[in-house]
Amino acid sequence: MTHKAADLVDWTFGTVDRRIFWDPAIYERELERVFARSWLFVAHESQVELPGSFITTYMGEDSVIVARAGAGTINVFLNSCPHRGNRVCFADSGEGRQFTCNYHGWAFGLDGALKKMPKMGLYKSTPGFRMEDWGLKRARVASYKGLVFATFCEEAPSLDEWLGDFRWYLDAVLDAEDGGTEFLPGGATRSVMKCNWKFPADNFVGDIYHALWTHLGGSEPTLGRHGGVKVDNAGSYQVSVNGHGWEFNDSFLGNAATMGDRELLRYMRSRQDAITARLGRFRANMWGSVASATIFPNFSFLPGYFTFRTFQPKGPTQTEIHAWTLVPKNMPEEIKDRFRRGSMRTFSPSGLLEMDDGENWEHSTTANAGWVTRNQRLCYAMAPIGEVEQEGLPGSVSAGQLSDANQRLFYKRWAQMMDAETWADMPVEVPVAEPEAAE
Repeated sequence: MTHKAADLVDWTFGTVDRRIFWDPAIYERELERVFARSWLFVAHESQVELPGSFITTYMGEDSVIVARAGAGTINVFLNSCPHRGNRVCFADSGEGRQFTCNYHGWAFGLDGALKKMPKMGLYKSTPGFRMEDWGLKRARVASYKGLVFATFCEEAPSLDEWLGDFRWYLDAVLDAEDGGTEFLPGGATRSVMKCNWKFPADNFVGDIYHALWTHLGGSEPTLGRHGGVKVDNAGSYQVSVNGHGWEFNDSFLGNAATMGDRELLRYMRSRQDAITARLGRFRANMWGSVASATIFPNFSFLPGYFTFRTFQPKGPTQTEIHAWTLVPKNMPEEIKDRFRRGSMRTFSPSGLLEMDDGENWEHSTTANAGWVTRNQRLCYAMAPIGEVEQEGLPGSVSAGQLSDANQRLFYKRWAQMMDAETWADMPVEVPVAEPEAAE
């Protein structure tokens, strides 16, 4: 990569060089500077609830195993045998006591440590060989209210510092009810799109603008009789912390209404007073509102539908999407099932709304195959002047969700990480808000 990333992103006026969505050298730098140094979402605690339970996923293009050990600790380590490099685990999820490589039978514990191998005596009689030197490479692991993150970077700040004041907003979906949250079993999907991973991440971080056009047809069956998609800058915001961003209004169940399930909406209204008492009116109104969010770099969600997803990079022009539905654990089973079916109808590979987005992201990527095309800039200039009406909101706050403010700060963070040699060169916003949900 010959360019400084800061030269490819003008976050003050709002332009982005198209080469960041296409250039293989830039993509390789992203794997090193962004994905290998960030705290990345790897699992919800409910996916590895019992000792011995595990899932496999990715951190960048590195395959990893997320496993619950006997003591309850969650470990994350590379899914590649240090002997000859073979993949150690091929299952998406399961339960077990160890992971054994198919190639030569090296076996590893739930903490990634090398336990045994065939003809172990030959190694033990080899001068200088130590079992403890050849375990699966472990990542740092930390959780925030059920969400498990990991990083391979020893110099990265703590997860609490990484999330910073974004935790105050996250509580609107992670701590709205007693008892915590869970990912619904059977509500997970995986799909592949021919797009750069940043297009969906920037769509979720702050692009409600597209809903006024892209989703007109898809939302017609549920919102048509109510006048269709309505988005306004009155009573709405964009907030950003360390590149994480959330755009939202104060409608309480605006997103949820798109699923067209009256029983589900009736249940949500029945919980409004209790959630308001727990979170305060401002954050309670975010619970199911017209909103979307991204935790930098590639973990996004939609309040209301409560679909959470990672955009896993698979090259500069391909992204694998892993998606789940998150609900409060104490929610009635019938309502959980309604959320599962509602999110599948809307934001799944065959959903009414996700298909619209996927087509746009793929064409936004593949259009850059042309040399002249990819040497142009994209416009992120929408920045209407507006006063912040609500004091006391942490992070960078813009009044009005129809704006490119969050996307510009997302790419500002991307450029900072791409250019910084070490974490000492990267600014981190100091948290000032109380992360606890209850007020």
